[in-house]
Amino acid sequence: MNEPPSSSGYTPADPFGRQPAQPYGAPPVQRQRVARRPVVTLALIAITVLVFAAQLLSEAVFGTDIPALYGAKINEAILAGQFWRLLTPVLLHGSILHIAFNMYALYVIGSGLETYYGPTRYLLLYLVSGFAGNVFSFLFSANPSLGASTAVFGLVAAEGVFVFQNRFLFRNPRGVLTNILMIVAVNLFLGLSPGIDNWGHLGGLFGGVAVAWFGGPRYEVNNLLGSYHVEDTRETQGMWITAAGVTLFFALLAYTRFL
Repeated sequence: MNEPPSSSGYTPADPFGRQPAQPYGAPPVQRQRVARRPVVTLALIAITVLVFAAQLLSEAVFGTDIPALYGAKINEAILAGQFWRLLTPVLLHGSILHIAFNMYALYVIGSGLETYYGPTRYLLLYLVSGFAGNVFSFLFSANPSLGASTAVFGLVAAEGVFVFQNRFLFRNPRGVLTNILMIVAVNLFLGLSPGIDNWGHLGGLFGGVAVAWFGGPRYEVNNLLGSYHVEDTRETQGMWITAAGVTLFFALLAYTRFL
């Protein structure tokens, strides 16, 4: 099996610690908290680490990485009907360095996004991005692959969409967006190295953009009794519809390989 996609060199932007901008002359903006702790992010990290521990144990006991054998993206196995391999690679990693970079990026990016998305929409974003990335890898790369970087790239894309659609929350949105674009460009360039599945990264980016653009939080400032409140105008139901639509689109793309 080729070396799995790596997040080496990934330095995620984290603009979510900034104070929201305020209308001129207005009272302080009160921002609605969606989630106090990044519960889903921490759970994803814990599950991924446990799976990696199972990989190490399997290699030590049986001499074979059984979880990767039955869960990695292997085109021939997917063509044989093992469709779960279009999602399970996000839980698998090829080395300690590989999982360390991906989990670091997941924590830095995911913690901020989950606060604004809420746990349900955030989990849908992560899963659909990972699926989209593996579909692209299935379509355009013959090499086996694994790693959470497909989903992490989707989070980066969603971060950019969030900043763009909610520019009033940031004092320097153009600078934040430029930073995100530079991070994406640098990591896609690093992805040209042998053994890195850049197609998976691109698929994750496209999936993340689609989900975030149509289903991500869209905030507005409302004046309530002389106090300005920032409220999300999009409902969770819309995210379910968006996630289903994006998933169906990438599933149809994957189906073209069977024709």
